[in-house]
Amino acid sequence: MGTFSVEQLKEIATGLDKSGQRFLWVVSVPGNVNDPKRLLEIPCEPDLDALLPEGFLERTKDRGLVVKSWVPQVDVLNHQATGAFVTHCGWNSTMEGIMAGIPMLCWPLYAEQKMNKIVMTEDMGVGVEMEGYRAGFIKAEEVEAKLRLVMESKEGRELQARVVARKKEAEAALEIGGSSYAAFFQFLLDAENLGEELAH
Repeated sequence: MGTFSVEQLKEIATGLDKSGQRFLWVVSVPGNVNDPKRLLEIPCEPDLDALLPEGFLERTKDRGLVVKSWVPQVDVLNHQATGAFVTHCGWNSTMEGIMAGIPMLCWPLYAEQKMNKIVMTEDMGVGVEMEGYRAGFIKAEEVEAKLRLVMESKEGRELQARVVARKKEAEAALEIGGSSYAAFFQFLLDAENLGEELAH
């Protein structure tokens, strides 16, 4: 369900190409959520030459890397060369992006991701919306524009500062005595008390 159509992959590639930005892009085999048989197939490696615009890999070989299927996301997010993260806004990815202090380009697909996008863009200010996701298709011009905004503009620098501030808040919450630490400790106490009540 989290894969893109061939047409969408070509738009992403065109936007990346025109943006001039360095990138790491993980490409999976396109899926078809309307075909139940397709969902049961064993995933295979994508044929990048068939999926991406002609000449894309050659044109971008000195500033981009296209990887088939998977990368260790946390390691990539915490690498000093990473400047932005295009995310589907799943909760784990959102937390990983914040803990890495990386601005996020929000492209929700389904489930809680659309609600998370609102929290990320409107409440926390750690991401920008990829316009077009509601219609199920984001154009190359939007990919290019949002990459340039985050990587090159004053607004992007302000976004970066907000994400770094949220990262520091998250780190403080995890320290002994922090809000997350205290909440987890309370959870353990409640679980222990419930266990004792059930035992009696």
